[in-house]
Amino acid sequence: MDTLVNRIYELSVKNGSKTAVIFKKESLTYRELFSAAFLMAKELKGLGIDKGDRVSFSAVSKPEMTVTYLALQLIGAISVYLDKNSTAGNMYDIYMESGSIIMLTDKPVKDYEDKCRKVSLRQLYAQVIQSLEKEMLVSPEDIQSSGMSITREPEDISEILFTTGTTGKPKGVILSYKSVYNIFSNTIEGIGVREDDILLMPLPLNHSFALRVLRAVLYKGATLVLQNGFTFAKEVEKNIEEFGCNTMAAVPASYEVMKSQMQGELPRILGGLRYIEFGAGSLTPKQRREISDLLPGVQIYNTWGSSESGGAIFCDVTDVVMHPQRIASLGKPLSGRIEVRTLDADGNVIESDMDHPGRMSIKGDMIMAGYWNNDELSRQTLKAGWLLTSDMIYTDNDGYVYMLGRADDIINVGGEKVSPIEVEDIAGTYPGINECACLGAADPDNILGQIPVLFISVNSSYNEQEFIKFLSERMEKYKLPKRFIVVEEIPRNRMQKIDRNKLREMLEHKDDLELMNPVMQAILSRRSIRKFTDKDIPGNVLDMILKAACHAPSGHNMQSWRFTVLTKKSDIENLKQAALEAAKKESVVVYGFENPKVMILVSNDDRNPNSCQDASCAAENILLAAHSYGLGAVWLNPLKTLRNTEPVKSVLDSFGIPANHTVWSSVALGYSDHEGAKLQKKTNVIRYI
Repeated sequence: MDTLVNRIYELSVKNGSKTAVIFKKESLTYRELFSAAFLMAKELKGLGIDKGDRVSFSAVSKPEMTVTYLALQLIGAISVYLDKNSTAGNMYDIYMESGSIIMLTDKPVKDYEDKCRKVSLRQLYAQVIQSLEKEMLVSPEDIQSSGMSITREPEDISEILFTTGTTGKPKGVILSYKSVYNIFSNTIEGIGVREDDILLMPLPLNHSFALRVLRAVLYKGATLVLQNGFTFAKEVEKNIEEFGCNTMAAVPASYEVMKSQMQGELPRILGGLRYIEFGAGSLTPKQRREISDLLPGVQIYNTWGSSESGGAIFCDVTDVVMHPQRIASLGKPLSGRIEVRTLDADGNVIESDMDHPGRMSIKGDMIMAGYWNNDELSRQTLKAGWLLTSDMIYTDNDGYVYMLGRADDIINVGGEKVSPIEVEDIAGTYPGINECACLGAADPDNILGQIPVLFISVNSSYNEQEFIKFLSERMEKYKLPKRFIVVEEIPRNRMQKIDRNKLREMLEHKDDLELMNPVMQAILSRRSIRKFTDKDIPGNVLDMILKAACHAPSGHNMQSWRFTVLTKKSDIENLKQAALEAAKKESVVVYGFENPKVMILVSNDDRNPNSCQDASCAAENILLAAHSYGLGAVWLNPLKTLRNTEPVKSVLDSFGIPANHTVWSSVALGYSDHEGAKLQKKTNVIRYI
């Protein structure tokens, strides 16, 4: 049958000079890609790898991953992808579970080095690139004489894809060549992948979503731009501009990262794309509306899929946003290629609706061949060509599918069934919520069986009583969460899906959750806010904030500080312009702010040896107090180095700040018009001695 490697070979002959894969300053044309795969296959065969052998290798977001995958296809070996960020123990477990004969990785596998055969993927690839001749063209005779093939039998095993494991122990999903071909063909048809696409891929390549998109792009002869994750939105912008990307694959959580880091620049940066496909999770209704408003000229898709089926239900977000009754739907299965039906608890096919949901069963040429080394689970999951999932769904009269959650996630409240996804979708539209996750917990009164519990990450506008009222107006009483647990962030897996197992673990450790008091809640949810609305700050609130400033601990209780409070827009704007002008002279960086209602300048007598410490404590108290009243604030530093630089000096003198005072901190206050950038946390910064 036709295969991806066969198609790459055809493209290497017909359109060999076209760029296939890009990563930073490295790129491969289609001719180079196939030639590199051929040379890599020869290297791997030299290591004793043959048809049917399992090979575990790191799915790094670099060209060597694609080259290695194609090389294994040429040999007929079975690909086993390893998460490049996985622990050595997990990598070894997959290596052993799959029966791999070799592990290709550059990650240390300490404690397992003598238990597995490990070879450096980087060194193998370097040897291939060194041998690659610019105009090298592999012939059919070269392929045949090397004991390779570009075609395969449909039922031959292509790969074993180990699931991410949020629903239990990772399972090895067996995909045949027929499955793989139909998975990426469904994506080509469902999304409309074109030859002129230049797709930005900032996703881990061991995941089914990323793999099907990668294969769809290469099969169409388009260009793939690899990026190592969504951590920095600046890299997204750089790659789009430098390589002319016109399409992108993303996960829902990456949208929040981009929105936070890009701020108001998101429409400019992403607005020129032809489409964005979101996979590995559903965008919330709120996100769907936001994205459609921010990117009106971009086609937005949200695809449902699984490791066992690939992308199977396609949602045209641009369309469903215009039909509010469909805003929460998964979309529709691909007509003529994929069938979806709903089953009751006994496995009977039913006509489902909102009040009569059932388990989703799915059929098509793309579904898996079974689970590796688990015949019993394979028999339970595959029935007469149908894949039985654990997802609870219903369909409407137009064929749109609606997800309620996994069968074991549905909450049974006194016999009433509650969908955690429905609760999350509604709660997520409240302005004070950054993100949330709902799950069932045992009813402490032993009356209802289970109760809904909502984990929430909040921002400065959160008010619990208002939130409860908000939910009460939008959902039935039995669906209302009976407990709210404030957390810094919702735990997620590598593909940014909510990790419900981790949430259940957190519920079991109740003592840790009880430590989240209002003060800790305020600290963990605080963000730097630089843009403010026109809403005035009440005088009594400002008085309390200043009272908090004066109650900060100071060195030796000297309290030689001064708080200069600017409330006139003209004074604030004059100071801002003076700071920008002086900063340019002194080559000092000044981060901007827009429309604060108040600025508090914290200065201190230079004769006080603790003046910096005193001012810092006061500024922190101002920030925390402001946040506790639902205000946004940002701490600005430049005036401490610009105190005696004109025109800043004259402006500060006009405010009556003594000449012997350094302005250690400036705090801008107001009601926020955005959530603020999420804290980019470094790891391994705490050391216990």
